[in-house]
Amino acid sequence: MRAASALAWTLALAACTGGGSGGPAGNAGPVTGNAGPVTGGTDAAREPRVLRTVEGLRLPWSVVFLPDGTAVISERDSGDLKAVRDGRITVLGSIPGVVPGGEGGLLGLAVSPNYASDKSLFAYFTARTDNRIARLTLSEAAPGGPLTLGPPQTIFSGIPKASTHNGGRIRFGPDGSLYVGTGDSQRRDQPQDPNALGGKILRITAEGRPAPGNPFGDNPVYSLGHRNVQGLDWDDAGRLWASEFGPTVDDELNLIQPGGNYGWPEVTGAPGRPGFIDAKVVWPSTADSSPSGLEIVGSTAYLGALRGQRLWAVPLDGENAGNPVSHFTAKFGRIRDVSLAPDGTLWMLTNNQNPDSALILAPPGRAGE
Repeated sequence: MRAASALAWTLALAACTGGGSGGPAGNAGPVTGNAGPVTGGTDAAREPRVLRTVEGLRLPWSVVFLPDGTAVISERDSGDLKAVRDGRITVLGSIPGVVPGGEGGLLGLAVSPNYASDKSLFAYFTARTDNRIARLTLSEAAPGGPLTLGPPQTIFSGIPKASTHNGGRIRFGPDGSLYVGTGDSQRRDQPQDPNALGGKILRITAEGRPAPGNPFGDNPVYSLGHRNVQGLDWDDAGRLWASEFGPTVDDELNLIQPGGNYGWPEVTGAPGRPGFIDAKVVWPSTADSSPSGLEIVGSTAYLGALRGQRLWAVPLDGENAGNPVSHFTAKFGRIRDVSLAPDGTLWMLTNNQNPDSALILAPPGRAGE
């Protein structure tokens, strides 16, 4: 894998529509698995443009934002956390105990919903024996001054690791709980076992305990039957959506229900088999997608695609998802993460490119358009 310098780009959506390509005519044919048609989709169809670049990253995996707009980015293989403020990059420090290898390393980040008072940042990373989540404290000597990274405190451990299928996405939900996407770690017996941590979406407290009201009692498991969850976000009505890698077929965008079983390894996609929940969007070939980071802005879900090397925009209407539209196909390489900044721009991280890049978009109706 190439470890090249990365760029951070800013993009704004042009006023025209129809610049992307999607549906059966524009790619290998993503299909929807929902119960009804989706109206609209104008925002999903708009073509973005590049505004600016920032250099100085290597194999970035996750980007989150502090309330003042500072971007904090994880680098998978180096184990470094970097901050981007006013176009300048600084190294916050390395996370001790990170053991990179294959798809493992320093992965997902999440900012505490109480950051103003606790200054906490959460990181998902691969250690020597497992994947785990640590809590770190950020501090600054003076407002606007350099950030200092405190030592990590492990709050949750024991998530199975492997060379692939490590999951890694973490995100605080509207309820204040921390949601965790895990992979099956190549252990196909785990996703269907509600007492195993692999192949799940977990819901825990900021202290690392099972969140109250979880569907399986005093158990961190929120949903099961997943292969490798890579993106998590909520729509305006508070519904949780997740992106997930398929094997060589059937990448998925799922609408998550508490206690829901999404089928892996028994089924993939949307076969309509009783006992399992169908995906809302299915990409029949992983060559077109391999969806990673997910961000929902208004009625559009944006997904970064790794093998597909593009940004997918999916119109949403309640519990239904419409036909995906692709942007930037093969232009910027593998898109690892998509995250909304406080100023209304979207940052997209790419990796394993020459150079790596973090692309930033301004969705319709947001600042920077």
